[in-house]
Amino acid sequence: MEKRVVITGLGVISPSGNDINTFWNNLIGGVCSISEITEFPTDSLSVKIGGKIKDFNPEYYGMDKHFVRKQDPFTVYAMAAAWQAMKDSGLDASGDFANIDPFRLGVYVGSGIGGFTTIYTEVGKMIEDTSGRWVSPNFVPTIIGNMAAGQIAIKFNARGSSLCIQTACATSTNAIGEAFRAIKHGYADAIISGGSECSTIPIGLAGFANCKALTREENPKHASLPFNADRGGFVMSDGAAIMVLEEYNHAVARGATIYAEMVGYGATCDAYHATAPRPDGITQARCISMALDESGFDSTKDSVYINAHGTGTKLNDTAETLAYKLVFGDFAYKCHISSTKSMHGHMIGATGATEAIATILTLKTGIIPPTINLDNPDPECDLDYTPNKAEKAEISLGLSDSFGFGGHNACIAFRKIK
Repeated sequence: MEKRVVITGLGVISPSGNDINTFWNNLIGGVCSISEITEFPTDSLSVKIGGKIKDFNPEYYGMDKHFVRKQDPFTVYAMAAAWQAMKDSGLDASGDFANIDPFRLGVYVGSGIGGFTTIYTEVGKMIEDTSGRWVSPNFVPTIIGNMAAGQIAIKFNARGSSLCIQTACATSTNAIGEAFRAIKHGYADAIISGGSECSTIPIGLAGFANCKALTREENPKHASLPFNADRGGFVMSDGAAIMVLEEYNHAVARGATIYAEMVGYGATCDAYHATAPRPDGITQARCISMALDESGFDSTKDSVYINAHGTGTKLNDTAETLAYKLVFGDFAYKCHISSTKSMHGHMIGATGATEAIATILTLKTGIIPPTINLDNPDPECDLDYTPNKAEKAEISLGLSDSFGFGGHNACIAFRKIK
């Protein structure tokens, strides 16, 4: 018998805020959190802006200095978001007050790249001294992409399945989707799921810029331009987003607060190109259709919000718009859509989970966050992308889609709990 799956905890570390309330208030307020990079010199770099994490203190999230020193920032951010989500959920798999079997608690947390900062630092040491004697003994266990999931499992005594999904920009959407399936089919009672990234570093900026993915715009407040005719690429950002997915009866039995019910998941691959999306939108559309069909979508009853992938690249935004039209037909013009990347930038492996949280909060509050900087809409992107200001609308079905390098497509669906 298939199980119902609900969301009982949320956590976020992002350019838009390091807690759920700050994050959400900045989104619905249309606040752009992209800025000039001051954490390292950018004089010689072609890109000088990004979405960096501000005012972050790991100790606030239960981490001591010894732990932080041994971890890459992507693991530290993931731990901070997981700490928030678990505290929010009230789940406890250890101690005298445990309310879940630790073998029924899993962790599905991914990263698009993993320990990028550590790789950059330690490779520099190796270049200076090829003997390798100055390379940290913690190098390997710090850089591997599964370490965030592993450390979260250790922290919360999660002894169930622990997986690291790595599908570039679709990473955390896939992670949440696979967690949904695991609970739905009875393999876990709850899963801590999402993604984390810290790639806004010199080599990350250089690499993404040189493959023509990043905007060269110098004004940080008008740089991330999803669905705008003037768009020229995405803005890189850092952060983490984690949610707790839980089997419905398990959550109800312990009196948990439920944010939303997860009701659908789709995943496909373009099988087309390493970095460019499929221009005809058919594989992206199939992915969205899979989530939509599983959700029980009814065009006569549902009001739909979509948190778009909306990167602000020339190719993505037109292909994504086409995909929505292929899926919904004329109903596409009735959907409320926005790209919150216009405010927080592209968080790579963390972006899907970040936008899933925004989708859940849209369902909960009836407020649709805007696509800011949409002052010159692309005529080919002619759907309702909620330009510049938040809107109020009662939404019954929320979708969040993500499309990653390698052609990885993922879409997840949520409903208000009934």
